[in-house]
Amino acid sequence: MSVAKGEHEEYLEGPLFNGLPPLAIAAHELKSPLALVRQLSLMLEDGNVSAEDQKRMLRQISLTSERALRLTSDLTKSVRLPDALFTLEPINPQQLCEDIIRELAPLFSAHNRQVKLVSRRRSLLLVANRDLLRRIIMNFSDNALNYAEGNDCVEIKIGTHNAGKTIRLGVRDYGPALSSDLFKSLRNKLVNVSSSPIHARPQSSGLGLYIVSQFADVMNGRIGVTRHRDGATFYVDLQASKQLNLL
Repeated sequence: MSVAKGEHEEYLEGPLFNGLPPLAIAAHELKSPLALVRQLSLMLEDGNVSAEDQKRMLRQISLTSERALRLTSDLTKSVRLPDALFTLEPINPQQLCEDIIRELAPLFSAHNRQVKLVSRRRSLLLVANRDLLRRIIMNFSDNALNYAEGNDCVEIKIGTHNAGKTIRLGVRDYGPALSSDLFKSLRNKLVNVSSSPIHARPQSSGLGLYIVSQFADVMNGRIGVTRHRDGATFYVDLQASKQLNLL
């Protein structure tokens, strides 16, 4: 996975991830899904919808609630990280990503979107905690769903770096271009209640990045972003496993 001309890649680390985020930022991230659930509920209560629309709206309420629950669950786990033990083991990232795509397919379909895996011919193994890595990719995918435009497909990609010693899992969206201000915004401390949403992506306060950066740290990994002319790829870099993949 190389960086093409006109693209910019950078690891997200440093002051952004010092300390816990204020409740105001968590509330910002939960506001959109809760507002959508409320709107759909009011429309259902009004009764002026067809049976087909009722079924669709109920499905959307269910899927949106699941997204909000994932965020609250990830936040809770991030708070407990210092007191928890997480086993690191060799993991086949392709199998993990295929499972994630099957789980996310209904949610993407409800938003008229698609998500696919850009697979490799040769299977790879990396060293990680399965639950934490799954949460990172799910978080990136939820974020990509917010900003994918038109009928563009969100892509989950697996690649190698550092002569095969590092494996990168990235989620690529084709949404609004990210300005160079993104990197300055991401370096601001989240402990500052006045932190503003990311330019060009107003629904994003940085809470998700804060959470997944902690998960990556536990696995001796790093998260980063590649800024494209037509969207972004958020990724996590993890150590490749030396164990032979027999799967």
